[in-house]
Amino acid sequence: MSNKKENTKPIILQKTRDKIDSIDEKIQKLINERASLAKKIGLTKEKNGSSTDYYRPEREADVLNSVQKRNKGPIHNEEMVRLFREIMSACLAQQEPLKIGFLGPEGTFTQAAVYKHFGHSVKALPFGAIDEVFQEVESNVADFGVVPIENSTEGTVNNTLDMFVSSPLKICGEVELKINHHLIGKMGNIRNIQRICAHEQALSQCRGWIREHLRDVELVGVSSNAAGARRARDEDGTAAIGSEIASDIYDLNILTKNIEDRPDNATRFLVVGRNVISKSGNDKTSILISNDDTKTGSGVLYSMLEPFSQNKINITRIESRPSHKKNWDYVFFLDLDGHIDDPVLASSLKSVEKNCSLFRVLGSYPKAID
Repeated sequence: MSNKKENTKPIILQKTRDKIDSIDEKIQKLINERASLAKKIGLTKEKNGSSTDYYRPEREADVLNSVQKRNKGPIHNEEMVRLFREIMSACLAQQEPLKIGFLGPEGTFTQAAVYKHFGHSVKALPFGAIDEVFQEVESNVADFGVVPIENSTEGTVNNTLDMFVSSPLKICGEVELKINHHLIGKMGNIRNIQRICAHEQALSQCRGWIREHLRDVELVGVSSNAAGARRARDEDGTAAIGSEIASDIYDLNILTKNIEDRPDNATRFLVVGRNVISKSGNDKTSILISNDDTKTGSGVLYSMLEPFSQNKINITRIESRPSHKKNWDYVFFLDLDGHIDDPVLASSLKSVEKNCSLFRVLGSYPKAID
């Protein structure tokens, strides 16, 4: 009896594999059908249009939110969203791959944020500084830019905030990326490490683990984790802190995974571009304001923000930065729930503007999708 059961196993396996092959064939056919429809949409638009004319962040956000809502498993939402993102990226690239500027060099978490948001069918362009990313998008060298704005452990990236004071670019989207720091190097194990080269933020975020496991190792701060990975590639005894992308690019071993002290460590990135984004139905609006110089005394900031409270507009974030006009003069960056085309938010913004010497809507854009 047992032999009969054993003999039926290869038959069952083969039938299951045949079903998988049939499903794969259907999936491939449907993906190509989708690509053909996407291409048809592109052809109905201006013949001389650029990739940015076909790329609609609000439409992609709507598609991905729908993917999550109808997903019944066993594949998790995050993986299903990633798969659909790559399909949409490949379909869009039929027109012309989007050019995405990011804070480089290659192998940084900002590059990982590019691929998470846009998929891998884009041309990722690394630049050496945040202001360069803004400049290249402004000058049409890049279609969009991706820059870090805040880390859950280390706080705000002030260089990015300061760029919005003078830049005409709009915020077109946001990306939230869970930051997993890996110890990487050429050596076979951590006992051969003499020094660790990494960005100061990465060293800070992993300080507890390093203190426990590599107390006597020299810590060297460098301009980026990618710069540390290059040194680990070229120097004996040097290890780095980086991502899986960095280990692949610089041909390094992952010696220990996830050495960050906080398991919830995450960084938020902004997508900047030249165009205003339409409503997706689940949006966020960012604004820049400064108080009227003629109004001084207590309660000035409260009076500026009071319309939001009156209209039950949720302020999810507020940051202040020096205005660089005179001492002790500040500008405020706010993130709000909703889209500028929402009537209640639009009315609130008009009321706020009346009490400001500087008022600028930096963008309304879809909220980050996990």
